[in-house]
Amino acid sequence: PPPHSRHDWIGPPDRLSNLRPVIFHVPRDESALERRLREARQDAQAWNQRFWAQQNAAFQQEKEEFIYSRLKAKGLAVRDETGQKATLNAEEMADFYKDFLSKNFRKHMHYNRDWYKRNFTITFLMGQVALVRALRWLRWKKKSVGN
Repeated sequence: PPPHSRHDWIGPPDRLSNLRPVIFHVPRDESALERRLREARQDAQAWNQRFWAQQNAAFQQEKEEFIYSRLKAKGLAVRDETGQKATLNAEEMADFYKDFLSKNFRKHMHYNRDWYKRNFTITFLMGQVALVRALRWLRWKKKSVGN
C-alpha cells in the first residue's frame, strides 16, 4: 500500500488457500502493544494460509484419486470421447466428501481449537489497545478542556 494509506489492504483470494491475504497497516507511531496485536494478526493469517493451502491440496489430490479409481472400477477412461473429463454423480461424490471429512475430523478439531485460541488472543489484545486509546483520548480531552 502507498505510504499515506492508513488502512489494511485486502488482496484477491489466494489460488491455493482461497483466503484473501491482508497487508497490515503499520502506523508510524505504533506502540509496543499495537505491534503485538498486528504481529498476532499476521501470525494468525500466515498460519491459516498454510493450513488451508495444505488442506485444499490434499483435498484436490484425494478427490482426483477417488474419481480415477471409481472410473477405473467402472471400466471408464478419465476423459470421454470428446476429450472432456469424465465425472461421477452426486451420490458417488457424496461418498468421497463423507470419507474425506471423517478422515480429517481430528485435524479439523485441532485447527478449530487453535483458531479459537488465536482469535481469543487477538480479541484480548484488541481490547487492551482500545482501552489504552480511550484513556489516551480522555487524558487529551482533559488537558484541552483545562487550557
